Amino acid sequence: MVTVDDVRRFARTLPRTSEHLIRDRVKFRVGKIVYVAFSRDETQMGFGFPKEERAALVAAEPAKFLLPRESDMRFNWVVARMDALDEEEMRELVLEAWRMCVPKKVRLEQQLTAQGR
Repeated sequence: MVTVDDVRRFARTLPRTSEHLIRDRVKFRVGKIVYVAFSRDETQMGFGFPKEERAALVAAEPAKFLLPRESDMRFNWVVARMDALDEEEMRELVLEAWRMCVPKKVRLEQQLTAQGR
């Protein structure tokens, strides 16, 4: 199981990321765009995810993923149960959510850095 601290350690390595506590919820964002947010009890992690793909994600693994609340359905957003994620999967989800909200140039620079170039 991953924790908010695990996500924090990884998210802080991503360029332009800032952490905020908003209404007792930990959120990570780039500029004003939130790409990861936790429930108040930190049992769920919401993250940026393409709207057109989220139904398939939730249908494929309903014990792990769920649709966002009705008011968030208009956003590119999905929710994961923290106790169902392992560290590798969390990193992949957070990285992809981050990539959705940074400029292409920043994405490409991060990819090159991750590849060790």
